[in-house]
Amino acid sequence: MELIGRGVAWLDTGTPDSMLEASNFIATIEKRQGLKIACIEEVAYNMGFITKDDLMKLAESLPKGAYRDYLLTLL
Repeated sequence: MELIGRGVAWLDTGTPDSMLEASNFIATIEKRQGLKIACIEEVAYNMGFITKDDLMKLAESLPKGAYRDYLLTLL
């Protein structure tokens, strides 16, 4: 058995109601903390799998919007 550490949440999404609850939880966390949950580009950048230039190209390839703006703030 492995304990889940602080700052980790287990979200059961087996029903439509629990899916909505999980979605609302993620939206609240992202809004309050100003961070994206499971942003693969951010993870890749922070782990050194992609460079600053790679992240810039990825961000610029996206349509204008909040997600693109978030990626650009990482730079």
